[in-house]
Amino acid sequence: MSDQQVNENTFEKNFEQACTLLQAVKSEIKKVLIGQDDVIDQVLVALIGEGHVLLEGVPGLGKTLLVRALAKCFGGEFSRVQFTPDLMPSDVTGHAMFNMAEQKFEIRKGPVFTNLLLADEINRAPAKTQAALLEVMQEGQITIEGESFTTSQPFMVLATQNPVEQEGTYPLPEAELDRFMLKVGMDYPQEADELTMIKQLSAGKSATGFDLASIKSLIKPAQVAAIRRIASKIIVDDEVLAYIVNLVRATRNWHGIARGAGPRATIALLSAARSLALLRGNTYVTPDDVKEIYLSALRHRILLSAELEIEGTTADQVLTNVLQKIEAPRK
Repeated sequence: MSDQQVNENTFEKNFEQACTLLQAVKSEIKKVLIGQDDVIDQVLVALIGEGHVLLEGVPGLGKTLLVRALAKCFGGEFSRVQFTPDLMPSDVTGHAMFNMAEQKFEIRKGPVFTNLLLADEINRAPAKTQAALLEVMQEGQITIEGESFTTSQPFMVLATQNPVEQEGTYPLPEAELDRFMLKVGMDYPQEADELTMIKQLSAGKSATGFDLASIKSLIKPAQVAAIRRIASKIIVDDEVLAYIVNLVRATRNWHGIARGAGPRATIALLSAARSLALLRGNTYVTPDDVKEIYLSALRHRILLSAELEIEGTTADQVLTNVLQKIEAPRK
């Protein structure tokens, strides 16, 4: 057997193991989060693709529950920061404190030094505090008093936010929005799913919410790193690569878009499409994979013109038009 055949067999075996593990993680999360399969998929896509995810929805849809459930499945470290108007940047990143006994400054690391960071209701803190995450989301490090510290690997920010129309919210800085691989909207569950949820609660599962004790810890940090390596080997045809580039570049001169998506969006869309292919059990990316993740990867990276904003047109509506007009590869 040639070296190439050995490598192919090894990849195939590791690929199958990764697919099985990801489906098991998804099943565990679905125990407590009912009727949000697409949202769960996209959060796992971000985890596989070394990205961060912004979850948006009205209160009570299970955004925080989803992140807590993923943290339970994930055997790494987990931290939660409740963003409030009086939260300071040092409350997130850490700070230097003078030790009187030893007469020297000590670095006290903040909750950002973890594997999974839940930034709960991130848009309830002012821009100065939100910006505390810019460096770590891009570079995986935090600078405190001129000294840089790397975070644990893997590192992922899962931020939740309420719609900006709600009272007491601040819009996220554009530089921070661009650092999220995906912006995922959570909507109300379907009637059947909501009925299933109520039946579980009425059966004594929990008086006030879902019990996370039933969720198994299935995945370790080293396994996440291995899955990411497998995802990076997912095949992407040149025509699909060109399709990804065309979809992103189209936003830069599209009618109604005042500012299009930058190169970081192209990279994010490619990585997300690869991750989605792995999650679906495919060793190659299809145009449908790109289409499925396109809105989540681009909706927070474009700025609509004032006239469309006044008309009430959404970013999703404009991006859907882009998808319909840009021809996909026929393979």
